[in-house]
Amino acid sequence: MSLVIDLKNISKRYNKQWIFKDISFTFNGPAAYVIKGQNGSGKTTLLQLISGNLQQSKGEISYNINGENIFIEDVFNYVSYASPYIELYEEYTLIETINFQASFKPFKNNLSTQEIITILNLENAQDKTLKQFSTGMKQRVKLALAILCDAPILLLDEPTSNLDKNIIKWYQQLIKDYTKDKLVIVCSNDNQEEYYFCTQEINIEDYR
Repeated sequence: MSLVIDLKNISKRYNKQWIFKDISFTFNGPAAYVIKGQNGSGKTTLLQLISGNLQQSKGEISYNINGENIFIEDVFNYVSYASPYIELYEEYTLIETINFQASFKPFKNNLSTQEIITILNLENAQDKTLKQFSTGMKQRVKLALAILCDAPILLLDEPTSNLDKNIIKWYQQLIKDYTKDKLVIVCSNDNQEEYYFCTQEINIEDYR
């Protein structure tokens, strides 16, 4: 699958303060990219613009999949997104959470709910509500839901936040096994463990 996200002079401001200005960059997939910058530099804002969740102040973003232009209001159909700031429904059990996700977008390789729970290695917690999960367990669920989703564009915002070393290795294996055919964009404050597989980068602080 051919994937192109083209940014042309993208700028974003809140009130009178410019977060970044005049970013022009083309993402071509399948491939993996990292957006680097310190906390507060605008990485998450840029990722939200790419996802279609925010509107830029200036510039244009275009999307093309297999030669077909995609309207901005339809981009969500092609995107999966994981971020420490995205909230899960804490009253749902793990099984209910996975089934809820599947009702909107299918999982790769027609993975079943039980297969995903096995991948998560959370069989003992499958009937617990997410409010009983630790912060690290919740982050693991967010990553699995996004990476295993059968969507061609994967956006990851600081994916190793709240993960211990063993779970970081789990994340890296998940990336290796399930993202070869995706356009992956990772936001990172220079933690190489979370973007080691990325071949190209943007430093957002170049556009302040």
